[in-house]
Amino acid sequence: MKLYDYILSPSCYKVRLMAALAGVKLDIRPVDFHPGAEHKGTQLLALNPAGSIPILEDGDLLLTESAAILVYVAAKAAPEWLGSASPGEAARVQQWLSFSGRLTASLGGARLTEMLLRPGDIGALQTQGVLALRELEAALVEQRLRGMRFLAASRPTIADIACFPYVALAPDGGVSLDPYPAIRLWSRALRGLDRFIEMPGIHRLHELRPEPYIEQGEA
Repeated sequence: MKLYDYILSPSCYKVRLMAALAGVKLDIRPVDFHPGAEHKGTQLLALNPAGSIPILEDGDLLLTESAAILVYVAAKAAPEWLGSASPGEAARVQQWLSFSGRLTASLGGARLTEMLLRPGDIGALQTQGVLALRELEAALVEQRLRGMRFLAASRPTIADIACFPYVALAPDGGVSLDPYPAIRLWSRALRGLDRFIEMPGIHRLHELRPEPYIEQGEA
């Protein structure tokens, strides 16, 4: 599998992380996203007219959406990451894959505005990001009350991988994770997985702090 990749792209990192967890070796083709804007050049626009990355090639197959790439990598190499066949769990996985798009638009948009000076209403993006984090926090608290540490099941799925990078990088866009203990516990659980790989900018600062405590009934 060839991945057209930018090392600082959270969407690309999702794919690298999923591949690492699934034991899949990727042929990485670096893209000069910034400052070169290679993703808007003729060669990559021929692969993806939307002008975005990641792009995955595997033989004759070409995929250009990170959620679809996660599904493909998991289905091919580690189907347990897709969740169980139960209707409820399958639906929860799909719900969080869709939710990850809101994280990209809000927290990701704030990060691009702050770090790369892209045009954007930083206040509105941060507000939307905070609302998304509150929703995620509440869902994770509910999961913990059910005895589950992850978004869709008692074990990690592609839903967790889809949401993790933009959440972990929220401080780059000026949005603190300090008010969200359940999110920080979830991040810690993901970082503890075998074969977890790091991304530049996602630090282990939380490991220097006491483990967050969530009171029973807190939502």
